[in-house]
Amino acid sequence: MAEQENGASSGNGAENGAAASDGAKLRMHIMTQFVRDLSFENVLAQRGTGGEVTPDVQVSVNLDAKKRSTEHQYEVATKLNVTSKNKGSGEMLFVMELDYVGVFHVENVPEDQLHPFLLIECPRMIFPFIRRIVSDVTRDGGFPPLNLENIDFVQLYRNEIARRKSETGKQNADA
Repeated sequence: MAEQENGASSGNGAENGAAASDGAKLRMHIMTQFVRDLSFENVLAQRGTGGEVTPDVQVSVNLDAKKRSTEHQYEVATKLNVTSKNKGSGEMLFVMELDYVGVFHVENVPEDQLHPFLLIECPRMIFPFIRRIVSDVTRDGGFPPLNLENIDFVQLYRNEIARRKSETGKQNADA
């Protein structure tokens, strides 16, 4: 299990001092993590074709967080959809879907900072496990292991907030 106090990252003294001045230290640790859903389809093998392929891999990431019935516990789901097509022909090589969940105990995070904390720091903590699963499944599925690059969860969060704002603005303009 991982536990962090005085901040989600090893911050500077100013961050630690701010937490200490409130009298309550930030506490976060992973209660458990698990694969909720996993599917891998080797389309190339089903077609019965082989030969030289140049894969073009696309990864989409969706995040979701919700409060559990237990106080201070949150469930954070990271959903990956990985597709690989042959660059030359555009034929599908494989499709992988993974829904990976971490259950976190989080205390003393200000309410206005809880949403970004859950959708940035929590997925960052469990990402190495997700990377390992994707690598193992693609290798076991008959392809070279797919080693995911780091995901910038801060930028992902900002993009989602911007998308929601533009969607809300568009709905208000239509009304």
